[in-house]
Amino acid sequence: MKTIPLLALLIVPGISLVSGQEITALDETVIQMSIPSDNKLPWGFVEGKVASPIHDSPVIIQIYKAGEPVHFAQVPVNDDGTYQYRFRVLDVTNGQETRIFDGDYTVKIFKTVILDSSYLDSLESQVKSGQFKIDLDVLGF
Repeated sequence: MKTIPLLALLIVPGISLVSGQEITALDETVIQMSIPSDNKLPWGFVEGKVASPIHDSPVIIQIYKAGEPVHFAQVPVNDDGTYQYRFRVLDVTNGQETRIFDGDYTVKIFKTVILDSSYLDSLESQVKSGQFKIDLDVLGF
């Protein structure tokens, strides 16, 4: 598998050639998560759907507080492209509360997706217009 880093501010930071003609990309989504200090629920979760999932390619979830990593996970993708990751936010044991997550967090979600031809056409157009440079020979253009 060959990875080609893009030199632009895009959602897709890398492109890979897989199995000859299949082209994949790593899609990054960044969301904010806030756990209130008076939270009474024991679980939090991250869920979503991968539009064009790659078989056996997990979703990677990274949780940061003030820029520091606090929790990472890999989650399998279901046959319909959905995924869900549950994590403990509050623990109550013998009447004692332990707040595992409290405050504001940044959650990064990484999904490997199959690129369709319209995305590749758009990428080729951006490259030709000089918005960024990429070796199109590697992509087969």
